[in-house]
Amino acid sequence: MMNKQPLVFLSMLCLSLAANAQTPKLYKDLIFHEVTIDKDQSYAPKDQKDDTKFHLFDLYQPKGDRSTARPLIIWMHGGGFKFGSKDVPEIELWCKNFAQRGYVCAGINYHLDKITTSFNYDQLQKSCYYAVQDAKMAVAYFKQHHKEYGIDPDKIILAGNSAGGMIALQAAYVSDSELAKMAGLNEQGQPGLLNVVAIVNFWGGIFDINWLKNAHVPIVNVLGNKDRVMPPTHKSGPLFGGIDIHNEADKLHIPNELKIFDGYAHQLERHFNPVFPAGKATRQRWLEAAQFAADFLYRTMFSD
Repeated sequence: MMNKQPLVFLSMLCLSLAANAQTPKLYKDLIFHEVTIDKDQSYAPKDQKDDTKFHLFDLYQPKGDRSTARPLIIWMHGGGFKFGSKDVPEIELWCKNFAQRGYVCAGINYHLDKITTSFNYDQLQKSCYYAVQDAKMAVAYFKQHHKEYGIDPDKIILAGNSAGGMIALQAAYVSDSELAKMAGLNEQGQPGLLNVVAIVNFWGGIFDINWLKNAHVPIVNVLGNKDRVMPPTHKSGPLFGGIDIHNEADKLHIPNELKIFDGYAHQLERHFNPVFPAGKATRQRWLEAAQFAADFLYRTMFSD
């Protein structure tokens, strides 16, 4: 008679492996069904009246989560430093999506440029400088109030799309004094580099690729290879895009990954037009970008 023990053992092993493979992982997969949202909070409570709107944030948390030391993602919108807010559809989508994975997410406003003239590279540098100061103010606020929000102050991630991605990169990789010097400003800002654990750069860029030598913060880049607003490489525009960042980060052994959406432009649109709202297909690509970033963050921060 055939010994059935090896077959039984093999069956149990297969079932165990299958169960483990299907078990959702916190911070990687969608764990929580519902998210709570606290709207229009301030990360600069002592603001003057005129500045209040620029320092508002919406806080997204997984409903029912009782963890007290969760990673925080600060999300910053795009809009060329002239338009946009924390209420744009993509920021709301990513904040909800990552909160469902177990993160705390803050979609923030920041100072926008009051000058309404056409694109000006010098003004772009100045606008980025001031937006970076707001991002650093937000990081300082959440570190100070980490117990109140159940946040691990040593696990703060900066994330953004377009101008928001630019803010995240510059905030993590260049000192205020160097950024001010580039922008032709006298401000000194905060000394040293900002302490964050990762950058999520959705179709943003960095002014000087050599700044990547200043730190060792992991970066995940997502972009469309037909992007003409923020071209993927310095060959087609004044900034260094996601492909440049990926290649330089590889040389410097900075943990990073790159996802390219072939045939798509800015915002992962087929034909980018900021006037019209994104369609269902574009929103699906935003969700694909979110999953790619979540997988990278999980491998970088949580996997053994």
